Amino acid sequence: MNPNKKQENDDLPLFETKAARGGAAHKLFCSTIIVGIILTWVYRLTHIPESRIHVWFSMFFSEVFFGLYWIITQSARWHVVSRHPFKNRLSLRYGEEELPRVDIFVCTADPVLEPPSLVVGTVLSAVSYNYPPEKLAVYLSDDGGSELTFFALLEASRFSKHWVPFCKKYSVEPRSPRVYFSRCVGVNEFDQEWISVKQLYEDMESRIDSVARKGCVPQEIKDRHKGFSEWESNATKQDHQSIVQILIDGCDHEAIDIEGNKLPTLVYLSREKKTGCAHNFKAGSMNALLRVSAEISNAPIILNVDCDMYSNDPDSIRDALCFFLDEKQGKQISYVQYPQQYNNIIENDIYANINLAINQIELSGLDGFGGTLYVGTGCFHRRESLSGEKYSGIYTIECLNDDEVNTKKRSVEELEEASKVLANCSYENGTLWGQEMGLVYGCPVEDIVTGLTIQCRGWSPVYYNPAKYAFEGVAPTTLDVSLIQFKRWSEGMFQIFFSKYCPFVYGHRKIEFGAQMGYCIYLLWAPISLPTLCYVVVPAVSLVHGVPLFPQISSPWFLPFAYVFGAKTAYTLVEALIIGDTLKGWWNLQRMVVIRRTTSYFFAFVDTMIRQLGLSQTSFVVTSKSVDDHEARDRYEKGLIEFGSSSVTTIIIATVALLNLVSLVCGLLTKLAFGDEFGKFVAQLAICAVLVMLNLPIYEAIFLRSDKGKIPSSVAVKGFVVASILCLLPIY
Repeated sequence: MNPNKKQENDDLPLFETKAARGGAAHKLFCSTIIVGIILTWVYRLTHIPESRIHVWFSMFFSEVFFGLYWIITQSARWHVVSRHPFKNRLSLRYGEEELPRVDIFVCTADPVLEPPSLVVGTVLSAVSYNYPPEKLAVYLSDDGGSELTFFALLEASRFSKHWVPFCKKYSVEPRSPRVYFSRCVGVNEFDQEWISVKQLYEDMESRIDSVARKGCVPQEIKDRHKGFSEWESNATKQDHQSIVQILIDGCDHEAIDIEGNKLPTLVYLSREKKTGCAHNFKAGSMNALLRVSAEISNAPIILNVDCDMYSNDPDSIRDALCFFLDEKQGKQISYVQYPQQYNNIIENDIYANINLAINQIELSGLDGFGGTLYVGTGCFHRRESLSGEKYSGIYTIECLNDDEVNTKKRSVEELEEASKVLANCSYENGTLWGQEMGLVYGCPVEDIVTGLTIQCRGWSPVYYNPAKYAFEGVAPTTLDVSLIQFKRWSEGMFQIFFSKYCPFVYGHRKIEFGAQMGYCIYLLWAPISLPTLCYVVVPAVSLVHGVPLFPQISSPWFLPFAYVFGAKTAYTLVEALIIGDTLKGWWNLQRMVVIRRTTSYFFAFVDTMIRQLGLSQTSFVVTSKSVDDHEARDRYEKGLIEFGSSSVTTIIIATVALLNLVSLVCGLLTKLAFGDEFGKFVAQLAICAVLVMLNLPIYEAIFLRSDKGKIPSSVAVKGFVVASILCLLPIY
């Protein structure tokens, strides 16, 4: 390259940041809504009725909470930014031998809920990155301590000798064979090789699934690899020794694929667990990975992904490096967070698994304040920041070549033995691990609080949302699993709000106020359930009893209520359509917001309050990553909500739907008969009508559907009984 051009390229940034347009107009629009919100509060305080004051104030406190929460949500829209890396500049500035090493962490916890064949698909996508293989190390942390998972990884290590060269030779995408072969049929130019590799994959998958169904690895297979000797006869998921097995040693010149090219390092880790010892869930797993990887490969960059989040873009490492290696801004960047995306989302997304507003606006808005959330997967980290170091301005990423890394090379056996000690239960005793080092302990959403502590140590993360998804996973395909997931998230985040890590306290003078508010959008998911429950119950019950709760339609005070509701609804709709959602997809999201708030978030609120009283402990629930019920999968693909269970959650959903249907019918029949009173109840009738329209799929599941995913008759009866009791209760 011409020296002048090289110097010019060296002076150019490796990424740029662009601010979204329309900020001033948006702030002006928000101001009008804030005025409307304040006027509704004024109305409540100046028109207090002589009777039924408790009902009136329940509406007032709900509206105050809604108003304040809405203001908090706008913090994520005040300074929206987008990031744009320049991979071509990175390639011109750094040769392949000059790129930094990268360690990839894949975490799994249960071979039943997270099938081994799915897990190894993610691992195989990781070892196939378009990146120098000698600079890659992939670690699978098996918190279930299962020999089934180890067997699957052993099979994957052998298959990788065929898969990696096949991917790179033909630029295969995506690089999870499970996903690739399910989507793709042979291409003429490499039909024979495609068929051959597909057959090898299907044979491997068949062996893995066969062993998984049996629940144990046959002895003849165990005898072929020393690694199986690590499992003691009395080992269980909650009680076993540390196991570290280096299945592929990337520093070994004999660790090559079928075409003679080097393969990345591949390591299996199952940290020690003992009955009575706190293992701290995923945070403990990640911290063990941090220590073990530092002993084996010690890469300055770490990527962590969930076991179902396979790599969808083989060049995403290079995108992330553009941020870390930028000469001016890169030294302060702690992590690069990618959004969570899923490969099984159907048209209009009935469970609202992907909230486009969160991915494309809110997280980008938090990034504008330097408050990018760490969401626990699809995130590239700087090792120093994740290990607890404070930003000092002196950290640089070392780009070592193989000779420099291997000067003190130890044997695989020596590395395995040294690493086992680091994964023992007792290793963290008397240390700062889980407090000031690694991921933070004591919270179900360890990722969120860890990201906050990293920012408060002076580091600056970034959020990158590329047009081409970097990672894709598996979204819940049943209502129960989806709500369990949101219950865990909302409970964990509400616990943060009550802890010393509350952003307004812990982040005071450490991160921007806009970032503090942005965190609370999610930390306050649980308590927002209370005003929501009030609004879906109280207006409906009051309508049945003929108790007006809003100004008459002819009153000037009606305008603030109508404007706030109409403007906020119109804004969310326009916002959704602009960022690529559909009208039906937006409508499905509104339904799921109501369902989550009245079930998952409410249960999270109750459980958090009980925990604050010291009556329960934090728990962690692994959600299923597979759907074995083919009928349920077919219903999901047809856009039918899967109810099917007789849980309290389903009873609440049915009760809310039936209550508002009964109230709407009663209200229309009685109020239309007395035209002079109709104007007093327009707002309540409108609320019931909106909820009835949102709940049309629930009525279908109660009255019309006959499949297994319908709402059981017993649940419908219970819902009707509870709704009837609410309607009959006197309002004093």
